[in-house]
Amino acid sequence: MAGIAKLRPARLALAALVVALGVALPARAIPLVADLSEHLVAITTGFAGADVLLFGAVEDEGDVVVVVRGPEQNQVMHRKSEVAGIWINTARAVFESVPSYYFVASSRPLEEIAETPVLRSNEMGLDQLRLNLRNRASPNIVEQWRSALIRNKQREGLYVREPQTVTFLGDNLFRTTVSFPTNVPVGLYRVDTYFLREGRIVSAQTTPLNVSKIGLEAELYSFAHDHAGAYGVVAVVFALVAGWLGHLAFRRP
Repeated sequence: MAGIAKLRPARLALAALVVALGVALPARAIPLVADLSEHLVAITTGFAGADVLLFGAVEDEGDVVVVVRGPEQNQVMHRKSEVAGIWINTARAVFESVPSYYFVASSRPLEEIAETPVLRSNEMGLDQLRLNLRNRASPNIVEQWRSALIRNKQREGLYVREPQTVTFLGDNLFRTTVSFPTNVPVGLYRVDTYFLREGRIVSAQTTPLNVSKIGLEAELYSFAHDHAGAYGVVAVVFALVAGWLGHLAFRRP
């Protein structure tokens, strides 16, 4: 991916962090320090996805869990059924405040790091992700809609299928790579890093990450959202002109 090349400078930052923490940790006893190799994922023409390195250090032995959430939005789901030989929408569900992107990584399997109440309160893992269904329904129906939503997000590459790995470099330093697909939604992302010991959260840190369109992509995106009517007219005119030019190019003499 395009972002892989950007990870090399981050290794220099990691080395600098090693030196700094070698002095700072014993004196200040900071439980957790973490940062990102990039704080901006820039989407330009030809964007092919990106990898962002998260790295840091902890003061003592323990576990690290990283949770990344994209901007929240309402998600409408439809269920199709065959009626008289035609597939139509026969049911509809609306989930509120759904993370547009979800990623989790851990130094060990989540069930070995903490009990379910701790995992649930911090939404560590897809099983613990809170997805609120606006419709009234029985628990079984809610679970069916919930599973369908997660499957759709995984199919789009926006939700991890399995927790990724946080790798320790020695006793204190750690790292993991957060991957963003080509269709990653724009907006402000929240990166939560947790340091746990014996199933309890010792320290936590939140780092913002911005995913934004730049250049021509950004101008078209802003124009389409700020002036939807004009954008629609321009798109129709462009399509008509393209069709007319195509007709002239391929018509028989």
